[in-house]
Amino acid sequence: MKKNDTKTISELLRNSGISPTSQRVKIAHVLFSCMTHLSADQILAAVNSKKAEVSKATVYNTLGLFLKKGLLREVIVDPTKVLYDPNTSDHHHFYDIVTGELSDIDASVVSIPELPPLPSNRIFDGVDIIIRTRPATA
Repeated sequence: MKKNDTKTISELLRNSGISPTSQRVKIAHVLFSCMTHLSADQILAAVNSKKAEVSKATVYNTLGLFLKKGLLREVIVDPTKVLYDPNTSDHHHFYDIVTGELSDIDASVVSIPELPPLPSNRIFDGVDIIIRTRPATA
């Protein structure tokens, strides 16, 4: 879902039940033009590097709205680092603990032969796998 122009992004937001304010469109443009995993601070810096004046609160509120509407996935790589993923298809991640880079793994190449029994009154909703990596030492 690569959304580069303002008209396409506005349509995407409207189709998701989101009013396309100028701040939301700018935030969505950052997220969907590069289709990479970004933190809220990285999104804020990217939006404001283009002379926009979007507050940190607006970025967080917009990310929360995008999450609620299914436009993003939240990837918590450790308790202090949350990244936002515009790829909402089924997939998993490699996380480089040295560089902080997160990269996608197609779900079709990951196999989980058996899951543990679910607690009572619970239904299965999905599995998110993060494989942490670091450079091999010689």
